[in-house]
Amino acid sequence: MLAELRHEIAELPSYGYRRACALVNRQRDARGEARVNPKRVYRVMAHAGLLLPKAPRRRQSARTHEGQVSVTNSDLRWCSDGLEIKCDSGQTVTATFAKDCCDREVMAWRAWEGKGLPGEPVREMLIEAVERRFGTVEAVPAGHRLEFLSDNGGAYIAADTRALARSLGLQPINTPVCSPQSNGMAESFVNTFKRDYVARMDLRDAQTVLAQLPAAFEHFNEVHPHSSLKMRSPREFRRQQAAQVRQESVMDQALYCE
Repeated sequence: MLAELRHEIAELPSYGYRRACALVNRQRDARGEARVNPKRVYRVMAHAGLLLPKAPRRRQSARTHEGQVSVTNSDLRWCSDGLEIKCDSGQTVTATFAKDCCDREVMAWRAWEGKGLPGEPVREMLIEAVERRFGTVEAVPAGHRLEFLSDNGGAYIAADTRALARSLGLQPINTPVCSPQSNGMAESFVNTFKRDYVARMDLRDAQTVLAQLPAAFEHFNEVHPHSSLKMRSPREFRRQQAAQVRQESVMDQALYCE
């Protein structure tokens, strides 16, 4: 087991024992082998000195936040935010993303050299996200309520962005001022992406960083285990969702034929 764990965390040393356990079990499931228990993984990693140091306790915000960003089904709420990556050359890479608040998949993203978040990349990203989830359509199907949650950055509150969002069938929603918790899922993704991916990138210049971003976003969608998804990756969760829907459809059809 120790060899399996070392193999999994070699790529991303920032993974703790829970994510390492999930990755080992994913490989064991594929081989038809018995799964391992997270408590046993903890003991093995502790004995081998592979556990991460405990994260410092974050200061609690004085603002109360009783809302919930996550939703129970996909394509009910999307969230978005921007992030900056500092390069060793002094250049800055800025990126933005659209993420589903149920399955956590990053459906579309844009990145460029330079500071600031203009509206055009956000609008291009929204068009791509709608096409990825609903096919080549002009808008979200009629009657389908889909919220687009963001902060109050200029790119998001711009009249052109809000008009495009509505034309695509999205309902733009902005967080209260000075309340980053209201867009906590996007804020959390920024922290995760910087910790697990940017920290291991070659940051020599903007061109080098931009070349590494596609693989990083793909790894997050296809491999990265999420505790809220029972340690499945976003794509793994979506595939299981789709399989369950197909199974229920077959069962309903069989009952109808009877």
